[in-house]
Amino acid sequence: MKLRSGLSAVSLVIGLASAASAAAQQKPASLGLGIFTFTSGPAAAYGMPGKNAADLMIDEINAKGGIEGVPVSATYVDEAQGAQGVIAEYRRLAGDAKNQVMVAALSSANCLALAPIAEQIEVPTVGWNCDTHQLLIDGKSKYVFRPNGNTVPEFIAYAIYLLERKPNVKTVAIINPDYAFGHDAAKIFTAALKALKPDVEIVAELYPRLGSPNYQTEISRLTTARPDVVFSNLWGADLENFVRQAAPRGLFTSSQVVLALGETVLQRVPLPDGVIVGVLGDGWWMSPDAKANPETAKFAEAYKARFGEYPVFPSIKMANALIYVKAAYKAAMQKNGGKWPTRAELADAMKGSKVATLTGTAQMRADNDGLVDQVVGVTVKTAAQQFPVIGDMVRYKGDSLMPQAGQDPLAWISTLKPEFAKSLPKPGSYK
Repeated sequence: MKLRSGLSAVSLVIGLASAASAAAQQKPASLGLGIFTFTSGPAAAYGMPGKNAADLMIDEINAKGGIEGVPVSATYVDEAQGAQGVIAEYRRLAGDAKNQVMVAALSSANCLALAPIAEQIEVPTVGWNCDTHQLLIDGKSKYVFRPNGNTVPEFIAYAIYLLERKPNVKTVAIINPDYAFGHDAAKIFTAALKALKPDVEIVAELYPRLGSPNYQTEISRLTTARPDVVFSNLWGADLENFVRQAAPRGLFTSSQVVLALGETVLQRVPLPDGVIVGVLGDGWWMSPDAKANPETAKFAEAYKARFGEYPVFPSIKMANALIYVKAAYKAAMQKNGGKWPTRAELADAMKGSKVATLTGTAQMRADNDGLVDQVVGVTVKTAAQQFPVIGDMVRYKGDSLMPQAGQDPLAWISTLKPEFAKSLPKPGSYK
């Protein structure tokens, strides 16, 4: 009697486990996404275009039947609350089984804080904007993926483009935000310049605090130094404030200015012709590849109609990240015999994937770092738009500016020779 009772209990446990497993494979009633961006504070000038793109993309995905037949909803987390609040919200959302994927985050600092948690609790996390090259540098990630470029190819691209446009440059000044993104960008850009043109001199490095409303002191130092080139990766409201204050003081005429995130302000502040700008990746909605994609044109026009301006590259990055998530579900279900994937199965499908996006492709390396092309150009006026656009463009292949997985990025950059740049496409070749 005792034996029979024990067997019945074991059978019941097995039956319940089987039922739970089967239920886990059934399509849920809805799919929740935790999406992290800045929706308040100075960084919202960059973060809200990402949220806007997510709203638009999710509406379009649901209008077409959802992801693999499942409607999608988003819970947004404002990164302006600080790292501790972001971590708490991440854990809360991840604790709800309906939220299978986190799309996080905008801030490199938040990405670095969330990555070990994602690995610990095994939640697929897609870095929609995380630029820091430190995010996946150990090559051990199983659940964190970045389907866009990082600071290494992004800022090498600017060094190469600058030297092609201004080969006789002698002096460079840098004004970047005072945190990891700003300091890392300066190190990478400087290392690339020194490797490709050793006689370049860095005459000033300025690091105003994030969220500074006034740049008059820094502008005075830059105009006094009169460098051949001013490089900056200021962003959001900081970039807008800097441009508005620097232009009347002649900085754009006395120096060649490089604004690494300059595309984000083209529709908001007047920039003269010839400013070197780009999109930290390939996310320019007017690039030749983007124009050739009917879905991109539809997205850009729908975005303009809904939000009153065309998408900027944070919008494209977010849209491409959601396209990446959607493609991962399709691939996971194909691998899983048509069954709804678990979080682990979804992460497995993201490994090594190659996804067509609105502006190119996102190729995932073995270390979960993405290879995307880098588009750089200069501001030009055109009769087709009321704001400057990017002209004299070049598109550098994603793998051409990335060290191999496991290589120290700065050590690799130091090995570059002038011949390296000569092998790459030239400004104006991307038409």
